[in-house]
Amino acid sequence: MSQSDEIFSQNFLLQRMPESCLDLLKPYLVRTPLDRRQVLVEANIPIEIIYFPEGGIASVVSEMPDTGRTEVGIFGREGVSGIGVLLGSDITPHETFMQVDGTTAMKMSASQLRQIASDNPILQTFLLRYVQSFLIQTAHSAISNAHHQIEARLARWLLMCHDRIDGDEVNLTHEFMSMMIAAQRTGVTVALHILEGAKIIRSLRGKVIILDREKLEGVAGDAYGAPETEYERLIGPLRKKIKAETTEND
Repeated sequence: MSQSDEIFSQNFLLQRMPESCLDLLKPYLVRTPLDRRQVLVEANIPIEIIYFPEGGIASVVSEMPDTGRTEVGIFGREGVSGIGVLLGSDITPHETFMQVDGTTAMKMSASQLRQIASDNPILQTFLLRYVQSFLIQTAHSAISNAHHQIEARLARWLLMCHDRIDGDEVNLTHEFMSMMIAAQRTGVTVALHILEGAKIIRSLRGKVIILDREKLEGVAGDAYGAPETEYERLIGPLRKKIKAETTEND
């Protein structure tokens, strides 16, 4: 892993991959702005560009004719778009778009990444570790939606969003939250009121402020934790230790 003084990118995958692998990618990576609602991967369209986000939250969404849109996974600065490319496919039925606070990303050609990874087993193994952690996340989403109450599912997704941003404010609409946890908007509203009544969050128009993360983890229970543990085991910590750093600098 690179330990250079100057950080090439705020994307955790680029930060944590072996330096020799990052050196192979650097000539092809270009920083680009990310706008909210920007589509990173179109459903059923060949993937031409890969994005390593440096902030914000991207949603991977499935759309069915009868049931509408359902979020199946999220990623931010800890991940990369278009993971099917790493598995030998250039098309997916799922759309990926920026849902929260798009900032910037390092982008490169999908075909170039596929070629470099296939020629470098160390890089390929590292990126496939991320794919494994993302697959665990999507599997856990199915488990949570099948077995947990709305409050626990909402708490889980708020924690996942909190993991991927700086600070405690998450810009989320009720519509997005209902898609996140596969619930009706009325159910989301009730769950938000419950969490707000317990002084765990503050819910404002288009925004949720995390007031007590520890209590939020208590509400989530075992709905949260397994994918995060897997990511840390395979890649590294998912969250920046902002509070610890602030304390040390005081």
